[in-house]
Amino acid sequence: MARPRKPLLSYDRIVETARELVDAEGLSAVSTRRLAAELGVSGPSLYNHFRTKDEILEAVADSVSAQVDLSMFEDGRDWRTALHDWAVSYRAALRDHPNIVPVLARGPGRRPAALRLADAVYGGMVAAGWPAAQATSIGALMRYFIMGSALGSFAGGFVDDASAYDPADYPHLGQAHLLAEQQEKIDERAFETGLTALLDGLGGQYEQVGRDV
Repeated sequence: MARPRKPLLSYDRIVETARELVDAEGLSAVSTRRLAAELGVSGPSLYNHFRTKDEILEAVADSVSAQVDLSMFEDGRDWRTALHDWAVSYRAALRDHPNIVPVLARGPGRRPAALRLADAVYGGMVAAGWPAAQATSIGALMRYFIMGSALGSFAGGFVDDASAYDPADYPHLGQAHLLAEQQEKIDERAFETGLTALLDGLGGQYEQVGRDV
């Protein structure tokens, strides 16, 4: 029996192809017609796996959540180290797939990987001694911070043109045109600075939690 010339259509293949489209061209690039063309199949065959475009985008978002390391909540790291290492892993996943962030920002919904992520963070904080309400707030706080950092580049928002920053108008932005060329370094440093500040603040609250027990 002759082998098929094209790979068989599968859930994972559809998600991978859709993720590549989102990465390259953005959310608007995804449609059942475009996906079918990329996969070399007829449009209706996609409906055996997904009913709508939104379902496909949800699956793409969950495939990105699945890339986030959660082992730090299971291997004995203290809560602060675990939060730090998780935040770094989470941001790395979003940095690799920034165009899907608006879908992820809607919340986990029913997405399995996203729910496992939320469960791991909440469970890790409760196990460390945080009250349930504060553990929930910590998960939300970290999500806001990480998602926000992935939505755009601070350094990349400045143009490489010194004339755009006339000292007469912007006396403190004389070097702003140099920021873009150091985008990755500046953004990484900003993320670590903010993350450290967040964890320092939580550390103070944690000490109070211990005194209140």
